[in-house]
Amino acid sequence: MRERPTPKNHEIKLGEEEFIVSKTDTSGKITYANRVFMEICGYSERELLGVQHNIIRHPDMPRAVFRLLWDTLKEKKEFFGFVKNLCKDGSYYWVFANVTPDIDNGGRVVGYYSVRRQPPLSAIRTIEPIYQEMLRIEKSAGGVKQGIAKAQAYLQDLLAGKGTDYEKFALELYG
Repeated sequence: MRERPTPKNHEIKLGEEEFIVSKTDTSGKITYANRVFMEICGYSERELLGVQHNIIRHPDMPRAVFRLLWDTLKEKKEFFGFVKNLCKDGSYYWVFANVTPDIDNGGRVVGYYSVRRQPPLSAIRTIEPIYQEMLRIEKSAGGVKQGIAKAQAYLQDLLAGKGTDYEKFALELYG
Protein backbone atom coordinates (compact mmCIF):
# COMPACT_ATOMS: atom_id res chain seq x y z
CA MET A 1 0.00 0.00 0.00
CA ARG A 2 1.25 3.45 -0.87
CA GLU A 3 1.89 5.96 1.84
CA ARG A 4 -0.37 8.97 1.52
CA PRO A 5 1.34 12.30 0.94
CA THR A 6 1.30 14.82 3.74
CA PRO A 7 -1.27 17.49 2.85
CA LYS A 8 0.09 20.98 2.43
CA ASN A 9 -1.66 24.28 2.08
CA HIS A 10 -1.09 24.70 -1.65
CA GLU A 11 -4.06 24.73 -3.99
CA ILE A 12 -3.88 23.82 -7.64
CA LYS A 13 -6.68 25.29 -9.76
CA LEU A 14 -8.26 23.40 -12.59
CA GLY A 15 -8.57 25.61 -15.67
CA GLU A 16 -12.03 26.80 -16.71
CA GLU A 17 -11.89 24.80 -19.92
CA GLU A 18 -10.23 21.70 -18.40
CA PHE A 19 -12.06 18.51 -17.56
CA ILE A 20 -10.71 15.66 -15.47
CA VAL A 21 -12.01 12.34 -16.76
CA SER A 22 -11.54 8.91 -15.26
CA LYS A 23 -13.20 5.54 -15.39
CA THR A 24 -13.22 2.82 -12.74
CA ASP A 25 -14.39 -0.74 -12.44
CA THR A 26 -17.22 -1.58 -10.05
CA SER A 27 -14.84 -1.77 -7.08
CA GLY A 28 -13.46 1.74 -7.70
CA LYS A 29 -10.14 0.76 -9.31
CA ILE A 30 -9.05 3.19 -12.02
CA THR A 31 -9.19 1.79 -15.56
CA TYR A 32 -8.75 5.10 -17.41
CA ALA A 33 -7.34 8.53 -16.55
CA ASN A 34 -7.10 11.44 -18.97
CA ARG A 35 -3.98 13.62 -19.24
CA VAL A 36 -5.55 16.51 -17.30
CA PHE A 37 -6.18 14.15 -14.37
CA MET A 38 -2.57 12.96 -14.42
CA GLU A 39 -1.18 16.49 -14.71
CA ILE A 40 -3.31 17.89 -11.88
CA CYS A 41 -2.82 15.05 -9.38
CA GLY A 42 0.82 14.42 -10.29
CA TYR A 43 0.51 10.66 -10.72
CA SER A 44 1.52 8.91 -13.93
CA GLU A 45 -0.82 6.61 -15.81
CA ARG A 46 1.17 3.65 -14.53
CA GLU A 47 0.71 4.83 -10.93
CA LEU A 48 -3.05 5.29 -11.37
CA LEU A 49 -4.26 2.33 -13.43
CA GLY A 50 -5.49 -0.55 -11.30
CA VAL A 51 -5.37 1.55 -8.12
CA GLN A 52 -8.36 2.55 -5.98
CA HIS A 53 -9.66 5.98 -6.96
CA ASN A 54 -9.40 7.00 -3.30
CA ILE A 55 -5.63 7.37 -3.85
CA ILE A 56 -6.50 11.06 -4.24
CA ARG A 57 -8.91 11.31 -1.27
CA HIS A 58 -8.01 14.34 0.80
CA PRO A 59 -8.26 13.88 4.59
CA ASP A 60 -10.41 17.05 4.73
CA MET A 61 -13.21 15.18 2.94
CA PRO A 62 -15.90 13.68 5.17
CA ARG A 63 -16.44 9.97 4.60
CA ALA A 64 -20.19 10.65 4.67
CA VAL A 65 -19.92 12.41 1.30
CA PHE A 66 -18.41 9.29 -0.24
CA ARG A 67 -21.09 7.13 1.40
CA LEU A 68 -23.65 9.41 -0.29
CA LEU A 69 -21.82 9.03 -3.60
CA TRP A 70 -21.77 5.21 -3.39
CA ASP A 71 -25.38 5.01 -2.19
CA THR A 72 -26.42 7.15 -5.18
CA LEU A 73 -24.45 5.01 -7.63
CA LYS A 74 -25.90 1.78 -6.19
CA GLU A 75 -29.32 3.11 -7.22
CA LYS A 76 -27.92 3.46 -10.78
CA LYS A 77 -28.22 7.23 -10.52
CA GLU A 78 -25.57 9.82 -11.28
CA PHE A 79 -23.91 11.77 -8.50
CA PHE A 80 -23.12 15.49 -8.50
CA GLY A 81 -20.99 16.97 -5.76
CA PHE A 82 -17.96 18.91 -4.59
CA VAL A 83 -14.76 17.08 -3.74
CA LYS A 84 -11.39 18.18 -2.41
CA ASN A 85 -8.66 15.92 -3.78
CA LEU A 86 -5.06 15.31 -2.70
CA CYS A 87 -2.17 15.47 -5.18
CA LYS A 88 0.88 13.25 -5.07
CA ASP A 89 2.98 16.17 -3.77
CA GLY A 90 0.48 17.02 -1.00
CA SER A 91 -1.16 19.93 -2.84
CA TYR A 92 -4.93 19.89 -3.21
CA TYR A 93 -7.55 20.79 -5.76
CA TRP A 94 -11.33 21.22 -5.61
CA VAL A 95 -13.64 19.83 -8.28
CA PHE A 96 -17.30 19.71 -9.12
CA ALA A 97 -17.76 16.01 -9.85
CA ASN A 98 -20.30 14.14 -11.93
CA VAL A 99 -20.04 10.37 -11.48
CA THR A 100 -22.19 8.15 -13.68
CA PRO A 101 -22.70 4.38 -13.64
CA ASP A 102 -21.62 2.58 -16.83
CA ILE A 103 -24.52 0.22 -17.50
CA ASP A 104 -24.27 -2.59 -20.07
CA ASN A 105 -27.04 -3.78 -22.40
CA GLY A 106 -28.23 -6.22 -19.74
CA GLY A 107 -28.75 -3.45 -17.21
CA ARG A 108 -25.71 -4.38 -15.10
CA VAL A 109 -23.32 -1.76 -13.77
CA VAL A 110 -19.88 -2.55 -15.19
CA GLY A 111 -18.02 0.52 -13.97
CA TYR A 112 -18.22 4.25 -13.40
CA TYR A 113 -17.35 7.36 -15.40
CA SER A 114 -16.33 10.53 -13.61
CA VAL A 115 -16.04 13.98 -15.14
CA ARG A 116 -14.77 16.78 -12.93
CA ARG A 117 -14.54 20.48 -13.63
CA GLN A 118 -13.55 23.68 -11.89
CA PRO A 119 -16.05 24.64 -9.19
CA PRO A 120 -17.07 28.25 -8.56
CA LEU A 121 -15.20 29.82 -5.64
CA SER A 122 -18.55 30.82 -4.11
CA ALA A 123 -19.56 27.14 -4.02
CA ILE A 124 -16.36 26.13 -2.22
CA ARG A 125 -16.84 28.94 0.31
CA THR A 126 -20.30 27.55 1.01
CA ILE A 127 -19.49 23.82 1.06
CA GLU A 128 -16.16 23.91 2.90
CA PRO A 129 -17.56 24.87 6.35
CA ILE A 130 -20.29 22.23 5.95
CA TYR A 131 -17.65 19.58 5.20
CA GLN A 132 -15.53 20.80 8.13
CA GLU A 133 -18.48 20.33 10.48
CA MET A 134 -19.21 16.90 9.01
CA LEU A 135 -15.58 15.91 9.52
CA ARG A 136 -15.67 17.16 13.11
CA ILE A 137 -18.81 15.08 13.72
CA GLU A 138 -17.19 11.99 12.17
CA LYS A 139 -14.10 12.31 14.33
CA SER A 140 -16.02 12.85 17.57
CA ALA A 141 -18.62 10.09 17.11
CA GLY A 142 -16.67 7.23 18.68
CA GLY A 143 -16.38 5.02 15.61
CA VAL A 144 -16.25 5.15 11.82
CA LYS A 145 -19.78 3.84 11.14
CA GLN A 146 -21.34 6.00 13.84
CA GLY A 147 -19.41 9.02 12.59
CA ILE A 148 -20.54 8.56 9.01
CA ALA A 149 -24.16 8.09 10.09
CA LYS A 150 -24.10 11.18 12.33
CA ALA A 151 -22.43 13.31 9.65
CA GLN A 152 -25.00 12.15 7.10
CA ALA A 153 -27.80 13.03 9.52
CA TYR A 154 -26.27 16.49 10.04
CA LEU A 155 -26.11 17.07 6.27
CA GLN A 156 -29.67 15.79 5.71
CA ASP A 157 -31.02 18.00 8.51
CA LEU A 158 -29.14 21.03 7.19
CA LEU A 159 -30.42 20.50 3.66
CA ALA A 160 -33.97 19.69 4.80
CA GLY A 161 -33.95 23.05 6.58
CA LYS A 162 -33.18 24.62 3.20
CA GLY A 163 -35.91 22.57 1.52
CA THR A 164 -33.48 20.65 -0.69
CA ASP A 165 -31.31 17.55 -1.00
CA TYR A 166 -27.59 17.21 -1.71
CA GLU A 167 -27.91 16.86 -5.49
CA LYS A 168 -30.13 19.93 -5.89
CA PHE A 169 -27.97 21.87 -3.45
CA ALA A 170 -24.77 20.95 -5.33
CA LEU A 171 -26.26 21.78 -8.73
CA GLU A 172 -27.55 25.10 -7.42
CA LEU A 173 -24.14 25.97 -5.95
CA TYR A 174 -22.47 25.07 -9.25
CA GLY A 175 -24.84 27.47 -10.99
